[in-house]
Order: sequence, then structure tokens, then C-alpha cells
Amino acid sequence: MTWLILTIFSAFFLGVYEVTKKHALRDNAVWLVLLFGTFSSAIIFIPVVLLSKWGVIPATGFIYVPVITFQEHLLILLKTVIVLTSWVFSYFSLKHLPLTIASPIRATAPVWTLLGALIIYKERLTPMQWTGLLLTFLFFYLFSVAGSREGISFKNNRWIWFAILGTLFASASALFDKFLIRSVDRMAVQAYFSIYQVLLLAPLVFVIRKTMTNPLPFIWRWSVPLIGVFLVIADFLYFYALDFEDSLISVVSIMRRGSVIVSFVFGALLFREKNITRKAFLLAGILAGLIILILG
Repeated sequence: MTWLILTIFSAFFLGVYEVTKKHALRDNAVWLVLLFGTFSSAIIFIPVVLLSKWGVIPATGFIYVPVITFQEHLLILLKTVIVLTSWVFSYFSLKHLPLTIASPIRATAPVWTLLGALIIYKERLTPMQWTGLLLTFLFFYLFSVAGSREGISFKNNRWIWFAILGTLFASASALFDKFLIRSVDRMAVQAYFSIYQVLLLAPLVFVIRKTMTNPLPFIWRWSVPLIGVFLVIADFLYFYALDFEDSLISVVSIMRRGSVIVSFVFGALLFREKNITRKAFLLAGILAGLIILILG
């Protein structure tokens, strides 16, 4: 199945994207990192949109962006709002939390997506899927206990709650994608989504930075523009996978969370974070629960 292979590669680049975010955010101005990271995505797609409009890229081209309706633009704009909300929470949490804690929290996104599917799409779980769901929650709880050994309380630490909120909004985006990609051309979704990010963020960041008493200075790093580049690659493969008629959003969402393995390994090697062995065991439990969900 081609869509499965595309999802695996998407997961890899999504993991690299998380690592570049962590590198870019260290002692840096979160709002500006977020803005410039999204700006690099927009730069990639603006020429593609224009060349498609001018006929330089043919309608049969692999990266052709078609003209879409006003209603379709509104749907993409709604997706952009949901994703940006997720990113704001995720960026702030990632700056203040170890990558080996923030990434496993993000890895639970398919569980929330599945719960949303139960409510919105009236899906039903098999006994095996319930087993996977409960196993994931069990190891997530044990993970919260392990985090307390580093002085990070899952109950009282606001950055933990930011990470959870970011994950919940990411799950909402995944549920919306199931409808969106079947309704709007995938290249149009990714192209205009990348452009709308900047259009929405730029005035917001300008106002926030102007009203801050002591805004943190922005530090330019090579990882800042690479945030957008790796996200474009990961999302291109993701949307392409969803475009296949036989693709399953629940399986794609779960497999994409394999990105946590990449970010976890880099977090251990590059950022020299603590209690790696214990966290790796608990992360394996979370992933085991997600695998059981797939098998179910």
C-alpha cells in the first residue's frame, strides 16, 4: 500500500521537524520563531500558486495548485486557525519542557483523534482497540509519574497543560483533515494553508511583541527556516497519503506518531536529557498501545 509508505516517510520528517523546533526555540522568542518558521513554508508555495495560475505548471502537473472556491478557502482558513492554535501551545511547551517529555505527550494524539471519531463519526471500537486505548492511557499515566522525578508535575505545570492542549487541537485538525482532503484538492490545501499561516500570524505577532514589556530578543539559527521546510515535506507526504481512496485516517494518524521515535532519539543524543532508559520503556508502552489500536 503506497499510502502506508508515504505515511512512514511523513513520520520520519515530522520527527526531524520536532527536533529542529526544539533547537530553534532554545532561549529564543517563541512568537518570532513560529512566524519565521511558517514564513519559510509560505515562500515555498507562493511561487507554486503563481506558476499554476499563470499556466507555467500544467493542470496535469504533480504540484499543480488549482483555483478553488470561496467556500473551500474558508475551510482551509478554518484548518489554519485550528493548527495555529495547536502550534502556539506546542511551541511554548516545547521551549520549556524536555523533548523526551513533550514528544511522548504529542504521541498520544491518535488516542484523542480516535475518541473524537467515536463522538463525531459514530465509530465503534473492537475489544482489541479498547485494550490498546487503555494501555496507552496507562503508560501515559506512568509517564506522568516519571516526569515528576525531574521536578515536572503533570498536574501543576502549565507547560504540560500547554502540551496537552496542543495535542488536543492537533487531534481536532486530524479529524477535520478526514473531511477536508476528500473535499478540496490536496495541493490547494497545503499551499493556501501555508500562506494563510503567515497572513494570520504576522499581525498577531506584531501586536503581541509591541505590547510586551520586555520581549525576548530573537536569535537567528539555521534551524528556524528548516522548521518550515521539514513541515512542508512531512505534510506533503501526509496529504498525498490521505488522497488515496483506501487510506484510513485513524491508521495514518497513529503511524505518523512514529515520529516520536525520531524526536526521542535526537532528544537523548543532541540535548542530553535525563532518565532516558525509563522514558524509553514508558514510550515503548505508549507505542505498543497505539500498535494494538492499528491491529484492532
